[in-house]
Amino acid sequence: MLGDRSAALLLTTALLSATATIAQATAVGKLVYDQTGREIDLGYVGLAEFLPAALLVVVTGHVADRYMRRRTVALGLAGEAACSLGIAWYATSRPSSIAPLLGLTFAFGTARAFVAPAVRALPPDVVGPFRLPTLIALNSAAFQAALIVGPLTGGFLYAADPAAPFVAATMLAGVGVVSISLVRTPHEGSRLAAGEGGGARQALEGLRVIRRTPILLGAISLDLFAVLFGGAVALLPVIAEDRLGVGAVGLGWLRAAAGIGAACMAVGLALRPLGRHVGRVLLVAVAVFGAGTIVLGFTRSFVVAFVALMVLSAADAISVFIRATLVPLVTRDESRGRVLAVENVFIGASNELGAFESGVAGQLLGASGAVVLGGAATVAVSAGWWRLFPALRRVDRFSDLAAAHMRHEHPEEVIGEVPQPRRPTNGR
Repeated sequence: MLGDRSAALLLTTALLSATATIAQATAVGKLVYDQTGREIDLGYVGLAEFLPAALLVVVTGHVADRYMRRRTVALGLAGEAACSLGIAWYATSRPSSIAPLLGLTFAFGTARAFVAPAVRALPPDVVGPFRLPTLIALNSAAFQAALIVGPLTGGFLYAADPAAPFVAATMLAGVGVVSISLVRTPHEGSRLAAGEGGGARQALEGLRVIRRTPILLGAISLDLFAVLFGGAVALLPVIAEDRLGVGAVGLGWLRAAAGIGAACMAVGLALRPLGRHVGRVLLVAVAVFGAGTIVLGFTRSFVVAFVALMVLSAADAISVFIRATLVPLVTRDESRGRVLAVENVFIGASNELGAFESGVAGQLLGASGAVVLGGAATVAVSAGWWRLFPALRRVDRFSDLAAAHMRHEHPEEVIGEVPQPRRPTNGR
């Protein structure tokens, strides 16, 4: 796979973009908390990141399906670089208000809203459906590497100079623009040639596809509610400072712990791909994520917190990998961008809006109470989805879905329904 030049360039873009975004997120959280000392302001940052994806979901998905995706990604990354440079300027201006930072974060979220569905829709355009699980596994490994490098970069650079991590994010996004521009997409031509018309009906197709496909609805909503309640990462600046007694460097290591656990799992998935029972593994992984979150909320030990973050992030890496492979395989090529734009809102809701929820809960209950309660709710969500979405639970092999994708079959036709015993008729 790495011998495929376009696949390697796509992975490079993913690594650079994710590293820039995560390093910036680490530094922004520290900058805000240093300035105000209030948990609720961390929530406001998450809300500013989330709102653009929600407000522009119809537009961003339509753009990802109607235009060349790699060009959309390049333009979006250029916008992210400009916003990061603006935040670097803000950090050097002796700020007395977080309002400009929230505005710049909102602008960054706007650029990201166009990047996310387009870049996530690109892997099938580059390698096709049968090689997709391998590329997704490598892409997941690249993201997990960013989860290690990004927080450490943000933490160490912030300790040296508050503006430095944002300058680094600008440079990384700029290199990402160059690498994505060199990607070739041999499987994209048919989609562009058959391009559907515009209008609100076509733009809303992603919502309709998700609603009528139980596997999609179950997988995407699972992430929404599970991580919405279990979003402990947003409160890490408070946990690091008030409960564990560590500063910016310790915060960087805590966020890197999440990357270490996830990276180890991503490597394991790449070396030994999931073979059977994909749906059940997904639901169990979410439950483990919730349990790790509960441990993180209770502990006052840096070592225990570090290990808990590794475990919960390893479980999350399984969930991310499965969803990132399932969604493109059960979605038609011409609708993929719109479906992924809707999923991006769900992901944003679970991460950025989850950060807002965590900030509010932290203000009301304290950081520990908010994290423990969120973890318990995540475990409950996993148990509930096991019963509510049997089609998701019964997903077995990715290869079955890839074959169905090529034959344009509905995924439920491949999985099949659980046979029901026949009731006797005429009293027999």
